Amino acid sequence: MRRLRVALVHDWLTGYRGGERVLDHLAARFPRADLHTLFHRPGATTERIEARRILTSPLDRIPGSRQHYRKLLPLFPWAIRRFDFSDYDLVVSTSHAVAKSIRIPAGVRHLDYCFTPMRYVWDQADAYLGRGPRRWAAAPLVSALRRFDVATSGPEHVTRFVAISTEVADRIRRHYGREAHVVAPPVDLSWITPATGPPEDFYLLVGGFVPYKRDALAIETFRRLGRKLVVVGEGPGRAALQRSAPANVEFLGRVDDATLSELYRRARALVHPQREDFGLVAVEAQGAGRPVIAFGAGGARDTVRALPEAPDASPLDASDATGVFFHRPEPGDLARAIERFEKAESIFEPNRLRRWALRFSPARFDAAFDREIEALLESPSP
Repeated sequence: MRRLRVALVHDWLTGYRGGERVLDHLAARFPRADLHTLFHRPGATTERIEARRILTSPLDRIPGSRQHYRKLLPLFPWAIRRFDFSDYDLVVSTSHAVAKSIRIPAGVRHLDYCFTPMRYVWDQADAYLGRGPRRWAAAPLVSALRRFDVATSGPEHVTRFVAISTEVADRIRRHYGREAHVVAPPVDLSWITPATGPPEDFYLLVGGFVPYKRDALAIETFRRLGRKLVVVGEGPGRAALQRSAPANVEFLGRVDDATLSELYRRARALVHPQREDFGLVAVEAQGAGRPVIAFGAGGARDTVRALPEAPDASPLDASDATGVFFHRPEPGDLARAIERFEKAESIFEPNRLRRWALRFSPARFDAAFDREIEALLESPSP
């Protein structure tokens, strides 16, 4: 690929989660690229991200904004349009909020690697705002943000969309009227080794403790079943859930990669109750050779091959399965999926699950992403 002047855009740099893992990989692919973001909390991500030139929005200079940036949501559209990209040939944005809505000069190509259209105002609005007075009060803001999001989704703003999953490609089509190829994120499994022996008698939940993660659904299900559930992770809702959890649910908090890898290997299965945009931890669990009991929608459609549900399904139909789906976000439905898994547990052979997970490798991502950029550069200028 010819040398291009490249800029990266990311919504904010205040922690290190799935989106920042993708950004870190792109930072290695584009080592000379400047990085534009609304907010930057120094040291919150990786050395590779922090080592480059990082340009922030005017909002970043407001005292306390890096800790309370979500309260400034109404100003995000104004702030993201302040950046100047006239010195670049190519802009690559990684977006789940407003990063894709940057102002693009004529002749500059913009590829948006879309984690999801702005979740706060589209598919996750109920989860974040509820359905009562808070939602009614936020209705004018939600409507304004939706109009802005759609208005900045045309070809003159985003030359090419690339989605992280089939689910996200469907959302882009539904909300923006645009098509998007699917390139699954790079999942590095080098730090995870597959299980070599039988699991221990517990299930694993990697919690995010925000509404759409449905941690409470998993905990309530295990309260009813009485089986052991180990919960790792941190988030704003953890303390309340932990206080009310039954004795068979154990909270470990945030753990390092070595501990998480060990937990993946030791668990009977990962419980994945949320509707994810992609679902990184589902791939990681399968990389450790353990199946996933997942809500059967969203990114799980791409990352988990579900055990057939028909009563008369042949055993051969299950030979490629890497997990079990449930379809209603209710404790009873999740409990039935766990019981179905336990009846078929012996078919989930660790090395076969590991081979499936390796299909989401960084090398596969690099080849597919290069093809998307080549197609972008060959397309007519908007």
